Amino acid sequence: MWCYTPGVSRPQVWSYLLLLLSLGGIGYAAVTDQQVLLAGSALMLGMVTWPLGGLARWLSPVVYAAAFVASLTLPGNRPDLLELLGALLLIGGLGYITLREQGSTHELAWQRNTIAALRAGSERLAEARDADAIIRAGIGILDKLQVAPNMAFVAYRQGTPHILAARGVFEAFLDRPIHPSDSDSRSVQADHWVAEEVLALLKKPQRRSYHVAPVYGRASTHLGVLILTRDTETPFDEDETSVIASFARLLGAQLGQWNAIRELRDANDLTLRSLGAALERRDDDTGGHTNRVVSGSARLARRLSWADDQVKALRWGAYLHDLGKLAIPDSVLHKRGPLDPEERRIIQTHTTVGYDMLQDLHFLPAETLDLVRYHHERWDGTGYPAGLRGPNIPDTARLFSIVDVYDALTNARPYKPAWTRERALNEIRMQAGRQFDPQYVEAFLRMMAEQDDAHLVL
Repeated sequence: MWCYTPGVSRPQVWSYLLLLLSLGGIGYAAVTDQQVLLAGSALMLGMVTWPLGGLARWLSPVVYAAAFVASLTLPGNRPDLLELLGALLLIGGLGYITLREQGSTHELAWQRNTIAALRAGSERLAEARDADAIIRAGIGILDKLQVAPNMAFVAYRQGTPHILAARGVFEAFLDRPIHPSDSDSRSVQADHWVAEEVLALLKKPQRRSYHVAPVYGRASTHLGVLILTRDTETPFDEDETSVIASFARLLGAQLGQWNAIRELRDANDLTLRSLGAALERRDDDTGGHTNRVVSGSARLARRLSWADDQVKALRWGAYLHDLGKLAIPDSVLHKRGPLDPEERRIIQTHTTVGYDMLQDLHFLPAETLDLVRYHHERWDGTGYPAGLRGPNIPDTARLFSIVDVYDALTNARPYKPAWTRERALNEIRMQAGRQFDPQYVEAFLRMMAEQDDAHLVL
């Protein structure tokens, strides 16, 4: 009855049997001087050991050569020239096939590793939230490729090159500015001298071989340079330089896209700021209201650890919160004294009118539109336009309303003089749980107290 060791598959058992059979055949052929059997057994041994990879693939030519030499030592054995030539051809053929296939295996493993690293790295690049995160993710890809132990990405900050990301010995120089080592006048955008200065940071044994790859973004915009070094004399081969160049293009495309998005956001921010300033001219004779509420809201949001995207949405909403007042008649908007019920109804429409006016600006996030529509809602549900209550009021609107009311109280309006700081803060405190979110009020009051302490220190 046939049996096998638990945990060993049937193909593995057959491989072991064929291995033993091949070695036995080689041994018997060497002792009996059967050259045909010796060659056949060596070929079978090669087929058995081939799937094992590595040094096991050299077992067949080595064992065959040893067995053939051993057969020559047998008494009375006088091989002719054809036998010697046949043996040499067989050994050379087995060696050549082994070398070639090992190269192919290494190349296949390199390609698989490259694909895996680029796939994982592209996901990290896509998830990166800013340029520094993109650069770090990019260096991480190269590190996984194991192209070189030492690498650095050098980019320009305010006209001066800095090492922004690194691996290996370059990590000791992170964030270091790179300056010319001599007094010659040089272009700060010249990759050759930047690379020379960065390479000079390392000891000679750490940079026996190196490769430099420029990184370009959209419209051939120069974004930086990749520098890789090895402590061996082995030069970077064509496959490696090709992969590095592909990676540099990927990194440049991602950085270029991020820069384009940042420029668009900056343009949007500037446009909305200008619009807010124009609106302010119509509603606030003294000026400064928009900048004050934008600044105060952003500071309070950061104190509450809001995410950057949410702070941006809050800031944009603060610029636009009174956009709907463009539709309010001057007789109502600038009336000195209390409003009658109809005038109050008209002024209250500015929240929904502003919200409707912004519907076609698709780049505005929902949190911005929420602030414009709901910044006059009250915690107790008595606000307008929807009578929302408590946490049903969007966060941006809840936070902004505190800063907006405080600024309105401490600055003169056509219908009232300016309140003192202490009186306004006391009113904010009293309205916690009525008009305002109590937790946001507590954070706002702490922020204002710390601001007072800072002024005392100064």
